[in-house]
Amino acid sequence: MSQDELRGLLLRRAAAADFALDDPLLERLETYFRLLARWNGRINLTGFSLKDPTDQAIDRLIVEPLLITRALRYPIGVWFDLGTGSGSPAVPIQLYRPAKTLVLVESKERKAAFLREVTRQMRLDQTRVECTRIESLAMTDQLVGMADLVTIRAVRPSEAVIASIRGLLRVGGLAVLVGSKPDRFVTQRGFEVAPSTGIDSVSSLLVKT
Repeated sequence: MSQDELRGLLLRRAAAADFALDDPLLERLETYFRLLARWNGRINLTGFSLKDPTDQAIDRLIVEPLLITRALRYPIGVWFDLGTGSGSPAVPIQLYRPAKTLVLVESKERKAAFLREVTRQMRLDQTRVECTRIESLAMTDQLVGMADLVTIRAVRPSEAVIASIRGLLRVGGLAVLVGSKPDRFVTQRGFEVAPSTGIDSVSSLLVKT
């Protein structure tokens, strides 16, 4: 896909979601997408075909993360994105409205290598990559209770995952479940569901109580 075609697709899908992309953000999102497409040809970062991306691929990987920012509480000091994989939703969000510190958590070394390349090439100096399991990270004493925000995509919230998220968050901190809905099990473990008007179709918001 040519530069003009990709830019046109990004602009069109953002406009369909009533989201305006200025030139600097558009250029950075294009750079991220091309890195993702190049690496996806070598390792399985996403199930979408990125050689000729569909509207759905652009929506899921780029546009939906940008919409999530409408429900976040800024400024954000410390943010953990768990099981980052392809870099979405964390990278598009960080390119648009960055946290002071973003930690990308990915247990698979090859995917972590991709994320390091993204942070290096895109000069995301306030972002670091941790190649470890979610549960191991949450057991690190100096990280307990320090996060303003935790995001996690398309992972069914098991007891271990929910405990890890709760351990990382400060009281009043926000957890965003991207692509999944909280159930009674989750809300019984120290969270309450927060309003997520406008992004209900893509994410659920929980507040640590």
